[in-house]
Amino acid sequence: MRTNYVLIDYENVQPGSLAELDGEHFRVIVFVGANQNKLSYDTASALQRLGSRAEYIKISGNGSNALDFHIAFHVGRIAAEDPTAFFHIISKDTGFDPLIVHLQERKVLAVRSKDVADIPLLKASSSKSTPERVDVVLSNLQQRGASRPRTVKTLTSTISALFQKQLSDSDVAAILKALESKGWIAVTGSRIAYSLPAV
Repeated sequence: MRTNYVLIDYENVQPGSLAELDGEHFRVIVFVGANQNKLSYDTASALQRLGSRAEYIKISGNGSNALDFHIAFHVGRIAAEDPTAFFHIISKDTGFDPLIVHLQERKVLAVRSKDVADIPLLKASSSKSTPERVDVVLSNLQQRGASRPRTVKTLTSTISALFQKQLSDSDVAAILKALESKGWIAVTGSRIAYSLPAV
């Protein structure tokens, strides 16, 4: 399983829970602002339980977007070392979105989520009904921008991977059918066109 790097902009988001990230395939990096001198007990305790799979980076210096530049640097460094990595930037700052698009255009897997609970992989693992699964897939497709799958085969593989290959063929087919019935995808032969709702 690929490694999922969760990079938390702690100036912007103080997660309520990190327990969901206690898996071997997660690495967590918390970026702390130069003037931030405290972390919540819950955050410190959760990170301590992750052991070597978690670290803090206290940025040096102040300035507009100083922490954002640190996150961008570390994404680049890790992507060079681990080309199969998936990056989850946890921030409410939409300024990261052009970086996400840039990464996706270069086949680097990355998304921005407003909270740890919004990470698509975590939402996928907790969704049980077809409508819940369709919402997870829709969110993933919206975040992919121009790098959305263009064939039924690729979209099927993408959905299967999103749910860690835990869905049956009929579950995946039900998601595809629901996307099509809502008008969010149009299937012509083996090709797919998108008409997704605005985010």
